[in-house]
Amino acid sequence: QVQLVESGGGLVQAGGSLGLSCTASGRTFSRNIMGWFRQAPGKEREFVAAISWSGSSAYYADSVKGRFTISRDNAKNTVYLQMNSLEPRDTAVYYCAAHYSGSYYKEESYVYWGQGTRVTVSS
Repeated sequence: QVQLVESGGGLVQAGGSLGLSCTASGRTFSRNIMGWFRQAPGKEREFVAAISWSGSSAYYADSVKGRFTISRDNAKNTVYLQMNSLEPRDTAVYYCAAHYSGSYYKEESYVYWGQGTRVTVSS
């Protein structure tokens, strides 16, 4: 009952920064845990970050901890992912998702997904 649309992807040099946004339309999921996942070419989708409904708690994959920051603005129905110190291994399609039940780091715990935005990091 909700549509998620990501934006902000693009090409960036290694060491640079990029900010992604995910905006919800239709029914809002302001009380849901929201997550970011990514899928590199030829690889399975992997967990990147998640944030509680209030925005007070955030969780990160070890691969991005210290470099990425997830945040949300429920008034704007938007979730953000600020990516700093980007590396070529961060190259992937990034997906925003709304959690329903289960572990926050598991893909199967999320029921609504955006179409993704591509991030390419050149060396």
